[in-house]
Amino acid sequence: MILIGVVCLPLLTYGADRFVDLLYERDIVLPIPSGDYILRIVVQACLYMLLALGLNIVPGFTGLLDLGYVGFYLVGGYTAGLLMARLGWSYWIALPLAAIHGAIWGLLRGAPTLRLTGDYFAIVTFGFSELLFRVVKNEEWLIGGPNGFVNDIPPPTLFGYEIYKYWQQYYHILILLALTILVVYRLQNSRVGRAWAAIREDERAAESMGINLREYKSIAFAVSAAIGAVGGAFFAQFQVNISAGAFEFWESIFILCMIVLGGVGNIKGAIIGAGILASLGELLRIIPFGGARYLIFGIILILIMRFRPAGLLSMRQQN
Repeated sequence: MILIGVVCLPLLTYGADRFVDLLYERDIVLPIPSGDYILRIVVQACLYMLLALGLNIVPGFTGLLDLGYVGFYLVGGYTAGLLMARLGWSYWIALPLAAIHGAIWGLLRGAPTLRLTGDYFAIVTFGFSELLFRVVKNEEWLIGGPNGFVNDIPPPTLFGYEIYKYWQQYYHILILLALTILVVYRLQNSRVGRAWAAIREDERAAESMGINLREYKSIAFAVSAAIGAVGGAFFAQFQVNISAGAFEFWESIFILCMIVLGGVGNIKGAIIGAGILASLGELLRIIPFGGARYLIFGIILILIMRFRPAGLLSMRQQN
């Protein structure tokens, strides 16, 4: 039933629109948001689920705190955005190139940090994301616009049809999310995933058992970065116009909160945490709380972590 509801969601939302129109013709007004608005929020929530799954690979599977994940999100967004807007390349070519570009940056960032753990690794990842953010914000010669603005990114085309409507973007991100879940799940339950788990528990013990730390950490960095870059490429064509402000450091913290809320190292937990925080943030925005919405948002997070310190789903609940 859940799967049917997910697949048929656009029909349900647009059906609700028609129902509201019929009531309006009879002078009955209901405060029901439009189908396009609901689909936009769901698309954004699915995008955050994809990003949370990508980030979860490093802190969840290998036990390394990554504070710079937004850097790969940025790399993917600007790679696809510039290729499409400046060079006129197809989205279906820009998307895999963005993933490859993100993976390369993941390896480049990971190379000097393979022996770092804990706070030292976190600081390096933070510095990496801030460096990329400052480059796209200030280097107008590279991006082609002030503050990293890239405008008029064309929509993807499929069999001659442009994919720009919200229901089309919904199925688009749904397919990307399903593929990401499949990749992450297969990796976690493979030899690579077992090596990551050993590294997370005790690096020295893992190395003494013959696990190549350099190789398996590099794989984690590359896969995590590639997923983040895929999310950035989708975001670029979905927003049409992007700027550096969409990739600030707090975006990394927001995504990190999602996997902590759901349960670090848990695939289902990352999805649930992303869905809750993405929808909760929008709900508090539309309800007239004024400036208090951030306070309420923080209180809710504190209460959840107070009573579920291991997250809504701990690793023991991972199937």
